[in-house]
Amino acid sequence: MTPPQGLPVSRRVMNLAGFLAQTARRLPDHLALAWGERRWSWREFERRSAALAAGLAARGIGRGDRVLVHCRNGNEILETMYATFRLGAVWVPTNVRLVPEEVAYLAEASGARAFLCQSVFPEHAAAVAAALPELRLLASIGEAAFGQTNHEALIAAGESQPCPIAGVEYDDPCWFFFTSGTTGRPKAAVLTHGQLAFVITNHLCDLLPGTTEADASLVVAPLSHGAGIHWLTQVARGAASILLPGERFDAAEAWRLVEAYRISNMFTVPTILKMLVEHPAVDQHDHASLRHVIYAGAPMYREDQKYALRKLGKVIVQYFGLGEVTGNITVLPAGLHEEEDGPAARIGTCGYARTGIEIQIQDEQGREVPPGTQGEICVCGPAVFAGYWNNPEANAKAFRDGWFRTGDLGHMDAKGFLYITGRASDMYISGGSNVYPREIEELILRYPGIAEVAVLGVPDRHWGEVGVAIVVPRPGETVEEAALLAWLDGRVARYKMPKRVFAWDALPRSGYGKITKKMVREEMEARGLLPLA
Repeated sequence: MTPPQGLPVSRRVMNLAGFLAQTARRLPDHLALAWGERRWSWREFERRSAALAAGLAARGIGRGDRVLVHCRNGNEILETMYATFRLGAVWVPTNVRLVPEEVAYLAEASGARAFLCQSVFPEHAAAVAAALPELRLLASIGEAAFGQTNHEALIAAGESQPCPIAGVEYDDPCWFFFTSGTTGRPKAAVLTHGQLAFVITNHLCDLLPGTTEADASLVVAPLSHGAGIHWLTQVARGAASILLPGERFDAAEAWRLVEAYRISNMFTVPTILKMLVEHPAVDQHDHASLRHVIYAGAPMYREDQKYALRKLGKVIVQYFGLGEVTGNITVLPAGLHEEEDGPAARIGTCGYARTGIEIQIQDEQGREVPPGTQGEICVCGPAVFAGYWNNPEANAKAFRDGWFRTGDLGHMDAKGFLYITGRASDMYISGGSNVYPREIEELILRYPGIAEVAVLGVPDRHWGEVGVAIVVPRPGETVEEAALLAWLDGRVARYKMPKRVFAWDALPRSGYGKITKKMVREEMEARGLLPLA
């Protein structure tokens, strides 16, 4: 659309790196990040990020280039984030649970120009280097045998080089948030500087009201995804972030840190929140400082919700959102969480529309349906992503008349509270991570002797949902559960691994010959396989 006559064409906005620069200027000596025994002030963190940006620039990385990062939680992954933003480049973080082949696909799909890979993942570095021989830079995070240089060397090389914050416009990409949307292999949802500035403001408004430099946040989830968005809000307000010292989640250590740092907020998923409140350490440490314990990413069982309220009080905050909308669809604030069942509890709701976001429940033709009627959850507003990178077919399916189609089914009541009732796709959520059955099915079909397969998510008290694979062996062949699971191990991330495998003579089909997950689930129930033992 051409701007009206007399109005400027440019839509320049603040580069997200400006949030860090402003905070470092205002609170130079305030604690920014703590990880085990190590501490970084805002001045130090901004200095290291700027030096890393200069080091990357000297290696030919600049505006618009995609920087792939495969790294566990730590100061390094956060430094790569702000260094990339500073250059006007695009940050492309991965889930560290992905296997080398999966990360190599993300490198190709994003058109990565640089790959920063933690030293403990040499196989991933090799897979990406083989997939992208034109890669400008392969650098290790930590000392490693692979790569042209490493993270600390890049910082050291850039410390004497000026690296001003790049000017950007509203729609300039800054983060590729990989998601499969509703089906298929992962797609890069393009998040932009202008969009994420709105998301930061929205999070602070709806999820974390009153957050200042007096607050502290505990990081218990991967910074490559939702916890990374949460970190942006802490940077904007100058609140310290505290990382768990180990590689694995440790509930006892988490509660010790809550008391030691007077933690006031954290972002988590229902599985982790359940582990936190059920651990004995919750009663051994003072957690009165908590104000906002935010959970998202999957439904939470009502009994688990009530137990969390009994342990923590009215501090839990729920939101519903997808990567494509950066979590900004609904909020159920702490004050609306009720421990006792009844009309006030609004059992099953995920809240009401976030500030600046419009939600419609639409039928298959895109028409809004009346309150209480099930349809597809569609949204519009400044938090909606710019579209999928290099994927016009996916964009055509994802948008209709300006509305983003979430692929989830639900209904709204007369007051605007949203209830999710199902998924238009077969995607399920295990431990807060989306799992897309088609990807697993295609892999299983590579196993010798399998003619057909159906993977579906089934309820699990610990993980929310887990995968089950129903396989049909070829005539004369047999498929052993243990052997197939062993074959899958290392070929797919562990959270995507089916928990059980069942071999059947045939899969149920509809009158049109189509295999439907609904019919497979019904057959599992008829055979007494659900719930899983």
